[in-house]
Amino acid sequence: MDEWVERAMARMPNVPALFGWLGLNRRGEWLIQGDVINHRRIVDTIARNYGVDEHGRWFFQNGPQRGYITLEYAPLIARVQADDSLAVHTGCRVETARALYLDEDSTAVLDTPEGAVLIQGAELAWVLERLRKTSGDEEIDESALASALEATSGAKTDLELVFGSERLPVYRCDRADMPTTLGFVREPAPREDENSN
Repeated sequence: MDEWVERAMARMPNVPALFGWLGLNRRGEWLIQGDVINHRRIVDTIARNYGVDEHGRWFFQNGPQRGYITLEYAPLIARVQADDSLAVHTGCRVETARALYLDEDSTAVLDTPEGAVLIQGAELAWVLERLRKTSGDEEIDESALASALEATSGAKTDLELVFGSERLPVYRCDRADMPTTLGFVREPAPREDENSN
């Protein structure tokens, strides 16, 4: 977090949190009351001061006030870089992951130490090029992918994702089950023991 944010939090530690104003869409764009924020300095400030609390609720720490983020899908959105690596919408590179999850619409989400990373639709070719059957090294065909997508939510498929030097397990997970499975909250709300505006 920015130094000015930490100073403001120390000066005013009990500012009530804000819910329902800020959002993040599937393209990795920040929203304020549903409208895309386009001002570069504001976008960069949010990215630098974006975090998650112990309950899986993602937020922007704006000075002393925490503004919780409503997520259209996941807290981190990946884009393929020129060197074929992945970076999330905040600018951080995706270095490691534990598994890949596919939902009923073939949306791909990486489970990483930093949080759940949605690989947006335009970047799905990156995933498809790296999917392999657990029994071999050839790229998969449409029937192998269709079979994996027909699995029940929570099931481990017979696919793996080649990610750097690792081969990650691939699971089927319904969109509705992603938050519980990967530990994040799409629509944060105040808890009973908290004050809010």
